[in-house]
Amino acid sequence: MNMLRIAVPTNRPQAVANYLDALAQLGAHGEAGRSFCPSDYSGLLLPGGCDVNPSRYGRDRIAQETTDDDLDALQFDALDRFLAAGRPVFGICRGHQLLNVAFGGTLIQHLQNAENHMSLPSGEDNTHRAVIERKSFVYRIYGDECAVNSSHHQGVEIPGKGLRAVMRSEDGVIEALEHESLPVWSVQWHPERMCFRHRRNDTADGSSVIRFFLENCLK
Repeated sequence: MNMLRIAVPTNRPQAVANYLDALAQLGAHGEAGRSFCPSDYSGLLLPGGCDVNPSRYGRDRIAQETTDDDLDALQFDALDRFLAAGRPVFGICRGHQLLNVAFGGTLIQHLQNAENHMSLPSGEDNTHRAVIERKSFVYRIYGDECAVNSSHHQGVEIPGKGLRAVMRSEDGVIEALEHESLPVWSVQWHPERMCFRHRRNDTADGSSVIRFFLENCLK
């Protein structure tokens, strides 16, 4: 794979080291920062992190949320500019939820079954199986179903305009979205913690979905 430059917008560069490492293992150069010119990059990766401020989708904040308005501002701005430029976008966890909000969707602020999806008391990721829709990007990678990791307490409620839910956990949480016409994909799980030095025996190989994103960045 030719060297690709992938923008990873963040106000805490040290928090995205796993994403940059996974990109590097696949031959791409991820750059963490606050501001990017889309013409200089092949794609945008929206990483995991804290909750999107619910005011962005017309809700009041609840006690379980931790938000960062500065992070929201820089990531929504980056997304707007990369979409306008027609660059591929891939969202992970918070990025999955932020994409949904950007397209006019809403979030479940605290899942009724949050204990099935939040990190374990040890701090390790939870794991569960998920069912995949046919004729979707995840189906082409993993087939009808696969096991994924999990570390979140929120989820997509109503998908945004043009977004299709293509993967769900066994208890109904939307685990992946794809846009009907734009090069936009997202997953609720953390593929960067399911590959290379973080490879797990109890989940699918996360590098496959990151590689899918990078291959589309080459087109």
